[in-house]
Amino acid sequence: MRKIVILVFLMALPLVTFGQGIFEKYADSEDVAYVSIKPRMFKMLATMGLDADDPDSKEFLKMVNSITSFKTIATSNAKIAAEIERWVGKRSNDLEELMVVREGNTRMKFYVKSGSSDTKVKELLMCITGIQDKVKISETDINTVVVSLTGDIDLNQISKLTSQMDIPGGEHLKNAKKKN
Repeated sequence: MRKIVILVFLMALPLVTFGQGIFEKYADSEDVAYVSIKPRMFKMLATMGLDADDPDSKEFLKMVNSITSFKTIATSNAKIAAEIERWVGKRSNDLEELMVVREGNTRMKFYVKSGSSDTKVKELLMCITGIQDKVKISETDINTVVVSLTGDIDLNQISKLTSQMDIPGGEHLKNAKKKN
């Protein structure tokens, strides 16, 4: 009986590690810059220095309050970058490609999961590869960045957030529209 339990465990182990999210896998890695922001932090940030009577501030606050998860990882490690790209490739099977941007060697891919309207999405996944000497985190060059946002996300407002957080590729979301 004990041998059967061990055998089943060993057979299931690859499925458990395969299902593990890329963010969780590299959260503690020295080769990865990792950020995970919870909804409460967004709410705290959103209320700092905002004019409650300003219509833009109200829209921004509404958008920030609709975010349930924000995660990003960035690396220059070629092995990890390749694994991130494979993960994004598999993850994109469940998402709709919103757009692809190529600037020189840099590739930016944006994927979404449909939301409650044409301008809203439940999930936004951005993958940026081939960054060369453009972005530094703590004096370290990075060449691959993945950003995941979940919630009830308005694409018309998200470019403002990515610009304020200085996330590479966010400026391309200004004109993004979901494909019908």
